[in-house]
Amino acid sequence: MLGADVRQSFLDFFESKDHLIVPSAPIVPVGDPTLMFTNAGMVQFKDIFLGNAEPARGRVADTQKCLRISGKHNDLEEVGRDTYHHTLFEMLGNWSFGDYYKPEAIEWAWELLTGVWGLPAERLYASVYRTDEEAEKLWKKIAGLPDDRILRFDEKDNFWEMGDTGPCGPCSEIHIDRGEKACDMQHVDGHRCAVNVGCARYIELWNLVFIQYSRDEQGRLHDLPSKHVDTGMGLERVAAVLENVAGNYDGSLLRTIIATAEKLCGKPYGKDTELDVSFRVLADHSRAVSFMIADGIAPSNEGRGYVLRRVLRRAARHGKNLGFDGPFLFQVCDSVVESMAAAFPELGEGRNRILEEVRAEEERFELTLDRGLAHLEEELGRLGKPGAGGKSVGKGTDASVVLPGDVAFRLYDTYGFPLDMTEDILRSRGIEVDRDGFDAALADQRTRARDAHAARGGVADYTLLVAAARELGGSAFAGSHETETATTIVAMAEGGQLVGSASEGDDVDVVMSSTPFYGESGGQVGDRGTIETGGGARLEVLDTQKPAPDVIVHRARVVSGSVKPGDEARATLDAGRREATRLNHSSTHLLNAALRNHLGTGVKQAGSLVEPARLRFDFSHDGPVADETLADVEAEVNDAIRSNFDVSDDEMPYDDAIAAGALAFFGEKYGDVVRVVRMGEYSVELCGGTHVRHTGDIGFMQLTAESGVAAGVRRVEAVTGTGALARVRDRDALLRELARLLRGPEEQSVEKVEKLLAGVRDLEKRLAEMESKKSGDAVQDLIAGVREFDGTRAVVAKVDGVDAKGMRTISDQIRDRLQSCVVVLAAEVSSGVAVTVAVTGDQTGRFHAGNIIKELAPLVDGRGGGKPDFAQAGGKNPAGIVGLLERANELIV
Repeated sequence: MLGADVRQSFLDFFESKDHLIVPSAPIVPVGDPTLMFTNAGMVQFKDIFLGNAEPARGRVADTQKCLRISGKHNDLEEVGRDTYHHTLFEMLGNWSFGDYYKPEAIEWAWELLTGVWGLPAERLYASVYRTDEEAEKLWKKIAGLPDDRILRFDEKDNFWEMGDTGPCGPCSEIHIDRGEKACDMQHVDGHRCAVNVGCARYIELWNLVFIQYSRDEQGRLHDLPSKHVDTGMGLERVAAVLENVAGNYDGSLLRTIIATAEKLCGKPYGKDTELDVSFRVLADHSRAVSFMIADGIAPSNEGRGYVLRRVLRRAARHGKNLGFDGPFLFQVCDSVVESMAAAFPELGEGRNRILEEVRAEEERFELTLDRGLAHLEEELGRLGKPGAGGKSVGKGTDASVVLPGDVAFRLYDTYGFPLDMTEDILRSRGIEVDRDGFDAALADQRTRARDAHAARGGVADYTLLVAAARELGGSAFAGSHETETATTIVAMAEGGQLVGSASEGDDVDVVMSSTPFYGESGGQVGDRGTIETGGGARLEVLDTQKPAPDVIVHRARVVSGSVKPGDEARATLDAGRREATRLNHSSTHLLNAALRNHLGTGVKQAGSLVEPARLRFDFSHDGPVADETLADVEAEVNDAIRSNFDVSDDEMPYDDAIAAGALAFFGEKYGDVVRVVRMGEYSVELCGGTHVRHTGDIGFMQLTAESGVAAGVRRVEAVTGTGALARVRDRDALLRELARLLRGPEEQSVEKVEKLLAGVRDLEKRLAEMESKKSGDAVQDLIAGVREFDGTRAVVAKVDGVDAKGMRTISDQIRDRLQSCVVVLAAEVSSGVAVTVAVTGDQTGRFHAGNIIKELAPLVDGRGGGKPDFAQAGGKNPAGIVGLLERANELIV
């Protein structure tokens, strides 16, 4: 049974047990800022466990693509060094949400493993939580396991928790004995093979989690109203066992990818230990890279994009070990698409983008990889042996060479080597990296881009407010075309804490039983407006959020009176602001359709912003969009507007909507039943936002900008309705003013400006010639004043009427004429003082320009730096120039 057969057999088995088979969630968790990547099968069901959402069915099963490469679960540096670590893996799982519990979970697990897959029962072990007598008895009753193959363990191994607080419960793991030959710890003194001791003889196949408690902030456990089952089984591992191969990379799921790499490089797998590491890295990383790009991530220098870049570059570096010279990984990724697209259609749909993104990133890295490796070898040559030029760190009686942190940082900053890649290169040589030194150099020389994940830390806490609102029935959206409604105040909070009242001047979060206000989601900003209570209170709504599917929160300020839960109220939104937002939101749908028509169906939405003043639409595409294409896109959108298509919305099952061709918007989390917005036959998308009734209501759309957001992601911005009309009027007024200044008709403005620019270029050329002659005269005068100190000629002087650029030119000309010298020049400029130090190559062993200028700059209240042969500085105190020149003469002597 091959890996793909194992996957399908698992799904078929649980479908026969009345489970709903659901698709894998994206690699990027939707609506969950606490995770960078989906790292377990339960992630997409987290809201169900927390009580924030209702399950589509009580029984569910799937295969989930998981990425463990950040935060707590980060296996990147181990991948390739053994046969079982991965960054990207599949987790097979079945869930019960208040339906079945321990008896069924254990019975079906045993039936599948032994009855369907035929694993020998005598080689299987079960572990249970130390107090879970119920599970222990069930294993004896259902599986007939003897006492010595039912093992009890404590919290570390057999108790699962979602976090420090919240849902949790005991778990039961199923392990298999692979025989003595499988042990990889025979060399360890005193080692004895057993379950949970860390050797490869006894490996875990399946973890059955029984969620029956909730842990409070004091650590106490409370029984949940409903009990759940959450199971997880690594497909690669169980497939390797069923295929009877030594490790995960020998199984069909990964071996087919390795075979592609073998064919490309002409080297065999399994013949050389070091080369085998690189083969396994390529197999694993090509899968991770392909899935990340398919789910909309592009290489960049921050957040998820930086993780993708790290993985891709680590793979590219291991390609060097296999003899690859030039881009190759994109071909390995193609084999990933070929072998896995049947199970994960997004790979097939994104194939062209995956291959283009990978090849482009390989080409970028190829430019610096060889130079970076050469620089690393050069630095290692300087280190020598421990105690002979290299810093060493003791480890008992041994010591290891340590690469200085500033060298590691130079590899990172100049050559694009992530720190963990440098460590990975050096590990096999027994060389460590001074991480503290790296961090210090990083802090001193460069401000790293803010981590996209951590940047979300300021999100307001609505936990208590949502819970309180739900107890009273939650809140309902009155409809996308309603602007006011009678309602009731359900609950209120300040700073995340529930409050019983609020009065004039208070900022308060309000939930109402029904509201016309749209809560921010799907890229559309939240509404603003007013709330007036029957008791005379008036609240100004500054923003509206939607922290849960059934709760809409109004961030408001009490303008007058006092308000409390239970008050009757009338909610009225800013209708003009809503209408402007509505036009822009409908335009994003038309824009999406037009872009796909002109750039291809590979275009996928990668983000959007819809607000009253403008719209912004991000989409996947390599390279800038040509002006002519943008003009065609704009024209097509306006054709669709003039066609005055009816805009309708219908609710239908998600699968039916996708089958009907509806497009899903980025960042939205869809339930079993979705809202489909249709604009004639031109655009069909899933969307919960507010829209016009007819496309003609938009009036007119004009694109205002096109730019790059990240590698493989472009952004267009636009205005509609009165905003577009105002922009046209402003540009017409600008053109009229330009024609007036040029003293000619508007249609001749471009020709006149071109003539003016040609004249300016001619004047600039003549001015440069005059400046060159002037600097030549200044150089002659300065050389005439050259002095000699201890065999070194030096020019130390103040120059007048020269900027920093001109000073460099003069310094270079002096060095060229004198051949061997030190030059120190200072000038008074508009910003204060400019200082230049230049040293010819033969003198850099005695005089370091950068060090000289660091000592001189403070004398004019400035600072600067540079290389051994040239340095510049700026200062604020011209009065210090005389002292600076005196000190320069002293330093040269």
